[in-house]
Amino acid sequence: MTASSQQTDDLGPLILGASGRVGQAFRTLHRAGLWPATAQPLWHARQPGQGDYGWDMLAEDAPRDPRLARVRGMIVLTGGTGGTTGPDHNSALAKAAIDLATREGIGPVLLCSSQAVYGRATGPQTEITDPTPANAYGEAKLRMEQTVQGAAGVCCLRIGNVAGTDMLLRNAALGPVTLDQFADGSAPRRCYIGPLSLAATMLTLIDQPTLPRLANVAAPGELGMDALLTAAKADWRWRPAPADALPALSLDLSRLMELAPLPAKAGTAPALIDEAQSAGWRVFA
Repeated sequence: MTASSQQTDDLGPLILGASGRVGQAFRTLHRAGLWPATAQPLWHARQPGQGDYGWDMLAEDAPRDPRLARVRGMIVLTGGTGGTTGPDHNSALAKAAIDLATREGIGPVLLCSSQAVYGRATGPQTEITDPTPANAYGEAKLRMEQTVQGAAGVCCLRIGNVAGTDMLLRNAALGPVTLDQFADGSAPRRCYIGPLSLAATMLTLIDQPTLPRLANVAAPGELGMDALLTAAKADWRWRPAPADALPALSLDLSRLMELAPLPAKAGTAPALIDEAQSAGWRVFA
């Protein structure tokens, strides 16, 4: 096979859940010519016609498709957040994805977990920290990680807030939002990553010869939510933080920086808003 035909025939990863929020952001980047790779991803959706590869993961076996032999890696964005696919479906969706990967010889498999597994823990959380989720979503993601433990070629990514798909910016797109202010005048601080940086990170991880079982994923540093809203030119105002508000959730990114380092700039508010807007986020109100 010549170099030119190899480039034409090879595909990028199979991206399961491409019709979800992060998947839609990825597809917007791809349509805009901003996808950080030349190989064409194979986009999955539940309903035929909504993606390249139609599959209802909870209702049927994965369809046979000759293109699956040409993909490089699998990114599993599917996960229950509400509607017809709730948090308890995370484990079943992950198992279905791994069954397909095993059947077709696809690897590695990147499963999207969440920083929510750490719950209300303080201080930078490492992958060896004993997770203590504080809500049903975090508990479901932790069960998913436990369900797939030991599966070959699988890496669970504990991802921070993805700018533009997160609750704060989704609400800010629709109208005024209120933000907790703590006694010292600060806003909640969280770990964020932009959609483009997330896509680039995932593609870099797929190309690694070996991957750990778990990896925290975010851009470097913590960011105050007030800085993000200000950079977005959103309409927002303060409110006194309730007693149970969480001031900060921090991720230790040492493991990620060895595998797929991101520049410090990627975690700044202007860069995050720029990435969110490139992936389709807008203030509509």
